[in-house]
Amino acid sequence: MRKANMPKQQLDRSILEAAIDGYEIQKTSIETKITELRAMLSGDPAEAVATLGPKKRKRRKMSAAGRARIAEAQRKRWATTRGESESSAAPEPPKPKRRISKAGMARIVAATKARWARVGAAKAQQERATRKTARKKAAVKRAAVRRKLSPARKAALVANLAKARAAKAAKRAGEKQ
Repeated sequence: MRKANMPKQQLDRSILEAAIDGYEIQKTSIETKITELRAMLSGDPAEAVATLGPKKRKRRKMSAAGRARIAEAQRKRWATTRGESESSAAPEPPKPKRRISKAGMARIVAATKARWARVGAAKAQQERATRKTARKKAAVKRAAVRRKLSPARKAALVANLAKARAAKAAKRAGEKQ
C-alpha cells in the first residue's frame, strides 16, 4: 500500500541497466542448471561437460632445453649459498683499511678547536652588544622619565620617599627595643 506523502520512485537509465544485468546473470545460472539436469536425465556426461561452458585452455609445455637452463641456474644458486665457488682461484685479499696519521689527526683537532673558539668569541661579542644596547635603552628611559617630571611632582616624590624611609626606620627602632 502506497502512502500519499511518499515521493514516487524515479527510474533512470542506470538503474534499469543494472536491473537488466542482474537478470541476465540469473538467466545464465538458471540455463546452466537446466543443462545439468538434462544431462542427468540423458545419462551422457560428455554432453553435460560440453554444454556447461568454455573449455579450459591447455597448459603450455616447456622445452627440454628450457628446463635444463633453469636447472643449471638453480644449481649455481645453490652452490653459492653453500659456499662453493665456481672458480678455484683464491679471492684477492682485501685492501688494508686506511688510517689517518697522528699529524693529520692533530691538524683536524686544532682546526676544530680554532673554529669553536671563533664561534664562542662571536657569541660573546653578540651578548656584549645586546647588554650594551639594553643599558643604553634603560638609561634613555630613566632620562626621559626625569625630564618629564615637573618640579612640583619631583618634590612630592621626594617627600613620599622621605616619609617611607622614616616609617621604615621607626619600625626598626621599635623592633630593637
